[in-house]
Amino acid sequence: MKVLLPRTLPEEPPEPPAGVVYARYPSRGPVPEEHRDAEGMLVWGAGTQALREIFPTLPRLRWVQTLAAGPDAVLDAGPPEHVLVTSGRGLHDGPVAEHTLALVLAAVRRLDRTLEAQRAHEWRPRLRREEDPPSPRPDPFTLAGARVTVWGFGSIASRLAPLLTALGAEVAGVARSAGERHGYRVVAESQLEPELAVTDVLVMILPATPATRRALDARRLAALPPHAWVVNVGRGATVDEEALLDALRSGRLAGAALDVTATEPLPPDSPLWDAPNVLLTPHVAGNRPVGWQELFAENCRRLLAGEPLRNLVER
Repeated sequence: MKVLLPRTLPEEPPEPPAGVVYARYPSRGPVPEEHRDAEGMLVWGAGTQALREIFPTLPRLRWVQTLAAGPDAVLDAGPPEHVLVTSGRGLHDGPVAEHTLALVLAAVRRLDRTLEAQRAHEWRPRLRREEDPPSPRPDPFTLAGARVTVWGFGSIASRLAPLLTALGAEVAGVARSAGERHGYRVVAESQLEPELAVTDVLVMILPATPATRRALDARRLAALPPHAWVVNVGRGATVDEEALLDALRSGRLAGAALDVTATEPLPPDSPLWDAPNVLLTPHVAGNRPVGWQELFAENCRRLLAGEPLRNLVER
């Protein structure tokens, strides 16, 4: 069985299992003609448009392994129905949790204003401004006693929540159904707005699906206290960016730290670049899939043996 590997792999691939041969291809295509008989394909660094052009050139394709935690780029490209798609769920838990924690700390410690002062060569020990919304917290520059709500309480949240707890935050989760996960209280999305009303930092780790499109809309943004921050490390499509900009400009929201945006790369003329109290990182929270070689090799072996694949995506 021939399996295509992109030239953009972050590390060397594992030794191919018995019966498997590798062939390299440019991550954005096209696949060389001599390798279009491949039955498997590893995806890393290819966008939806590139995959839309690649898939029709691979008539024998029956499996696609993406290293991304969310398989939306692959699914949006429309692979044939018989093609099995497996995700990189779990590979990015540690790096995304670290990056999320960095954004949360940057927000509550107002590193955006510290960097602004640095660029201006000014010593500003008092970062709070008169126009800032009032905050009920006695110290706005600490997570101790803060309420952090994590919307999308999966494996990444299970790594992030203990880190926030260790710094004194009270963590609650939001998911499709209520219950307890990893020792934390999780409320159903139907009860989201009462939860938002007592939130200091809202962390979003939602996938991009039709159900989550613009899930954080004007109504839900209005439910947050004026001193709250939004941190999004999931997918940009889950936020109504026009409503977010309106909330930021009007002072109804303290700030936003975004690793993802609805359009990527973010266009130079996007108003998000210059919106007040916004921290931007270029979708780099999960740019290092940890342990991908073991998952990929195991799925190669399972495909050959006719066994169920790990991280199989339901379509």
